Amino acid sequence: MAENIEKLVNDYSDNFDYSLKKTAVILAAGHGKRIKSQTSKMLHKIWGTPTVERVFNACKAGLGKANIIIVVGIKAEEVIKTIGNRPNILFAYQEEQLGTGHALQMALKKINKNSYDGTVYVFPGDMGLIDKETVKMFDKGFLKSGADMMVLTGQYEGPVENNYYGRILRAGKVTADGKEIKENEGKVIEIIEHKDILALKEKEKYVTDFHGAWYSFTKKELLETREYNSGVFAFKFKPLKKLINKIESNNAQNEIYITDLISIFNKNKLTVEAISPKKDYVIMGFNNKSVLKKMEEIARALVYDKLKDIVEIEDHEDFFIADDVVEQIIKWDKKGKPLDIYIGKGVYVGKNTKLNYNVKLNKNVRIEGNVVFGQNVKIHERVLLSTFPNQTLKIGNNVEIFWDDIVKGNLIIGDNTKLESSVNVTGSDEFPCRIGKNVIVKGTSYIFGSIIDDDLFIEHSVLIKKRVHKVINAKGEVMPVRFYIPYPEGVEAVEIIKE
Repeated sequence: MAENIEKLVNDYSDNFDYSLKKTAVILAAGHGKRIKSQTSKMLHKIWGTPTVERVFNACKAGLGKANIIIVVGIKAEEVIKTIGNRPNILFAYQEEQLGTGHALQMALKKINKNSYDGTVYVFPGDMGLIDKETVKMFDKGFLKSGADMMVLTGQYEGPVENNYYGRILRAGKVTADGKEIKENEGKVIEIIEHKDILALKEKEKYVTDFHGAWYSFTKKELLETREYNSGVFAFKFKPLKKLINKIESNNAQNEIYITDLISIFNKNKLTVEAISPKKDYVIMGFNNKSVLKKMEEIARALVYDKLKDIVEIEDHEDFFIADDVVEQIIKWDKKGKPLDIYIGKGVYVGKNTKLNYNVKLNKNVRIEGNVVFGQNVKIHERVLLSTFPNQTLKIGNNVEIFWDDIVKGNLIIGDNTKLESSVNVTGSDEFPCRIGKNVIVKGTSYIFGSIIDDDLFIEHSVLIKKRVHKVINAKGEVMPVRFYIPYPEGVEAVEIIKE
């Protein structure tokens, strides 16, 4: 099994570009036992996108040109194939989950220590709300600080007993023996994990060294510390490569913690700094379904906030618009022309959808795939519009699609056409469907792989791979197509039940 994964890792990995001075490592090896799912924790979706892909996108956008190494482990094949083969992206395999520090060790094996002199950033793969602005801020903050290591921290706002994050320990005003060392005050000493705090005896003090001075903390003080470790780090590569293998596993979990590098850097007279994001939610990670749901709610609220004054959204708690469509809408809005787009309750607009001016999507419409809208299009309740990835569904101007219709595949609907309720239209790769302009299709009709001329009226018909011509009768009127039913197949298998 490990050999197969290693082959997959090699097949999907690009070469490391030593000319790029930034490298992001995304830790995506864990499965997440508490999430209670057969799906990899890293592939659970936040606002329609796997969380590891969201972290990847934020790194790519926030760091600019950079190498990205994704550490995979449990469900490695699924995670690798989700990201795919991309330029400057490499995968590293952590066969045994021995901790975050061990995962980073696996990633650094992909870099020749004698050929690289840059910066390494580390991001948890479950931090699905992190954005490019936060990554960019962290990058700039680290480079400006001149520090050898930096940690991104947050402030826990809930009840302290629910805070399972590692605590940031900072040097106090006085040492354990009562000395004041002003240059130490406020400096980051180390991170202590929550489970290690719980392992302390009630009256036991935790004593730690910082640059030759000793600082002590009670168990209560540690538990009530609200500044926590987000799991995002920055390092200068050379000291990191030198010290990464000095991490030990003498802790409650018997794991190799990346957080131990803070104290290791400090003991080697290297500088460690901390910085916090402007928005605390961006560093949320999840271990269970309830937190994942909360992150989804935050993502929805963020999208609504972006769009609420641009388009009309009927229910701010019940809609979905993919990120690329959101960016498309914002870009159009900047042109100054009112969009007049309406999004009904329960509407789902998937990625690659191309909306247009005066498009109205009523309750529970679902759009999946490459669907391109013309202007002044009205889609009634519970309509499904969908394509496979290689197909395109084009809807002309002034088109109306009625209740419960299913329209999918490779097809074009001409201007001013109406598909009334209970209509099913499908186009395949081999047999695309083309419906002309000013066409009305009504009744319980099914159309597959057919070409239909302009100005036709079709009712209660099944048209499979047919060419429907516009025929003018003796009165000069276009002949309607009604009750067209193809000759049935398999009639030999059908028998009338006699009384």
